[in-house]
Amino acid sequence: MTTVPALPNEIRVAVPEELWMECADLPCVLSVDLPLSAFTVRELLRLAPGAILESNNPSGADVPVVVNTSIIGWAEFEVMGQRIAVRITELA
Repeated sequence: MTTVPALPNEIRVAVPEELWMECADLPCVLSVDLPLSAFTVRELLRLAPGAILESNNPSGADVPVVVNTSIIGWAEFEVMGQRIAVRITELA
């Protein structure tokens, strides 16, 4: 059995491993949040491929990794060929 928190700062609940295996394929939404400085609706409407957006984060600073509205860790952006990837640096 694995012990996991039911809710943050609450009682831990023992969950049988079989239940975790059944849940393993459930979909979830993962996002990486990048704070932007002074981003307006006008700029949003003008977005196009190749647009460059100025971030509040210092170059190389970690950004939050969010799953279903909960921060699960921190990551950094990395260029891999023609794509931007996210490297997980810390799990919460």
